[in-house]
Amino acid sequence: MSQGALVLDIGTLVIDDDIAGSDLYLTLGLKELGKGVVGTPLVLLLLSSLLERSVQKNETLLETAQIKDAITIFHGSRAPTLSVRQYIDRIFKYSGCSPACFVVAHIYVDRFLKHTDAHLTSLNVHRLLITSVMVAAKFIDDAFFNNAYYAKVGGVSTMELNRLEMKFLFSIDFRLQVTADSFRSYCLQLEKEVSGGLQIERPFQACGIKESWSSKEDSCASTIAR
Repeated sequence: MSQGALVLDIGTLVIDDDIAGSDLYLTLGLKELGKGVVGTPLVLLLLSSLLERSVQKNETLLETAQIKDAITIFHGSRAPTLSVRQYIDRIFKYSGCSPACFVVAHIYVDRFLKHTDAHLTSLNVHRLLITSVMVAAKFIDDAFFNNAYYAKVGGVSTMELNRLEMKFLFSIDFRLQVTADSFRSYCLQLEKEVSGGLQIERPFQACGIKESWSSKEDSCASTIAR
């Protein structure tokens, strides 16, 4: 495999010190610091901040310019109560995905948005996150859960997540490979969030996601598009 590609070992993302700056990956929490290390990797905090700012920017643009957003099956009828930060924390806590999955998922979401002309908003960011992280986990992690488990983590039905996955894959033309240069570029972009300061997220008011899903009221609102 060329140095321009990520080193994949049975589906696992291996960050090669000779290919990219190990200090960057260590700082972001993408490389293991040793046993017993707990807490949320910095990369997740930075990704949450970046996505939240993108959502706010896009919603302001759509409102002021009176632009009608492209509706996809990822759009809900209303936004969940959980913020992007809380939702990413939940996915990381229960999915067992590697921190690198979230960077790869971010790359996948960008590819999806470019192919669909949709904007990242509070109506679609949660479904795009759970779908892209699941797809990334299947592609780069050694072990992953089935769709039913990820659906429970994400607050959607298994049937819906199956549909979201297929739509997502076809929308990005099944382009799951990520080069080392692209991965590092996205990491550098996330690192810039440190100098800009982490944004304080506003909560999305509507339907909530809890530790467990005991009733229909707990689940996310139905999608707009079918």
